[in-house]
Amino acid sequence: MIKVVAAVIRRGQKILICRRPEGKNLAGYWEFAGGKVEEGESKRQALVRECREELGITLSVGAEIFRAVHDYPQYSVDISFFDCTICEGQPVAKEHSRIEWVGADELKDYQFCPADGDLIEILSRGQSGI
Repeated sequence: MIKVVAAVIRRGQKILICRRPEGKNLAGYWEFAGGKVEEGESKRQALVRECREELGITLSVGAEIFRAVHDYPQYSVDISFFDCTICEGQPVAKEHSRIEWVGADELKDYQFCPADGDLIEILSRGQSGI
C-alpha cells in the first residue's frame, strides 16, 4: 500500500488541478498536486515538499478533508486529501504537462485519476464542509 497525499488548493472559488505528463503512469489524467509520503515524514510535511517540488509554491496545509483507498492493477494507494492555500509563490507546472484553476462545478469535465473519483463527486456537488 502506497501512502499518498494530495492538496486541494483553493483560490477564491477555484481549485488548482494538474495534468499528469506523458511518460508517467496515468499520463494525461488530471489530479491534485501531491505525491508519496517518504519514510520519517508526516503527511503534512510530504505535502509541503511535493508542492514545492511540483509547483514551486509554499503551502498552508489545513484539515484533512477526505481519504480514499484505491486498488490499481499493479499497486494500491491510500490517499489523504488536505484543504490548502498558497502562502508563497505562484504555481508553475514543473512536473505536470498543465495546471488549471477550475470551479468545483467544472471538475467533472476533466478525466481524473480513478483514486480521486469519490472526492471529485463530493466537490462537484458543492457539499458544505469540503
